[in-house]
Amino acid sequence: MSNSSSMAQFLLLAFSDRRELQLLHFWLFLAISLAALLANGLILSAVACDHHLHTPMGFFLLNLSLTDLGCICTTVPKAMHNSLHNTTTISYTGCAAQAFFFLFFISSEYFLLTIMCYDRYVAICKPLHYGTLLGSRACAHMAAAAWATGFLNSLLHTANTFSLPLCQGNALGQFFCEIPHVLKLSCSHSGYLREIGLLGVGACFVFGCFIFIVFSYVQIFRAVLRIPSQQGRHKAFSTCLPHLAMVSLLLSTGVFSDLKPPSISSPSLDLIVSLLYSVVPPALNPLIYSLRNQELKDAIRKMMTGCFSGARTCLIPSAEHSLCNPLMAHPAF
Repeated sequence: MSNSSSMAQFLLLAFSDRRELQLLHFWLFLAISLAALLANGLILSAVACDHHLHTPMGFFLLNLSLTDLGCICTTVPKAMHNSLHNTTTISYTGCAAQAFFFLFFISSEYFLLTIMCYDRYVAICKPLHYGTLLGSRACAHMAAAAWATGFLNSLLHTANTFSLPLCQGNALGQFFCEIPHVLKLSCSHSGYLREIGLLGVGACFVFGCFIFIVFSYVQIFRAVLRIPSQQGRHKAFSTCLPHLAMVSLLLSTGVFSDLKPPSISSPSLDLIVSLLYSVVPPALNPLIYSLRNQELKDAIRKMMTGCFSGARTCLIPSAEHSLCNPLMAHPAF
């Protein structure tokens, strides 16, 4: 296989050669994906249905849940399929699609986390201007910019990488298709330099967002420490620290994965690091933000209580609740 046109498939990195461990990985991924789907689905439903959550932070949480669902649905199903069927292959087209969508969702998530940092900065440092700086139109424009930037970034990297001739085999050192690992198989010097240029531009965006986040949190912590009440300081810290932890995890593991020296690289380390930035944040984001947001917890509890009470009403019909059964609502009855 000398180039991409004759490359029919890629070989992904297997979690284990033992069948028992492969099945264990399948069930672990199944549990993680179902938990992430349920938690993010609850957040989406709660934000969409409860008018108390129709706030800038609620709007950004809704967008963050969409990116989390996208990350989970892009990487985990194929890994589950390979573990269950004892295979490591992925088609060339499937690899390109997986690389595009993962980079799209993870880039959009990082930009959304940056916007959420700005939301916290305005809420704590400039509360009197919150309604002006974060109106509905401004929030929609910022979210659209995050999605559009993620899409453009992913499109450029994927189009350039998968147009290069590949002559270094077809084995990827990753459990899913990712741009840097596909790029290692290239034998085009000019194409490689072009991708390095794109990576440089992307790194400037990432570093710029990182500087903005650091600056914002310095101002936030300075403002929080001036709050006279201990309860107010605790509420501010409990809102900001989980967000800062997720940003740090996503950024540190992603940078370490791409820039770690070859001397410490190993398949097991690569798997652990890739899980920390591709699977852990989408699975933990709903838990962290729902635990720290009382309004969101109340909305989810109210929604689930309403669903359960509605189900009980339909299971035990009465004259007052005849609408649960379409036949009971008919005039003939």
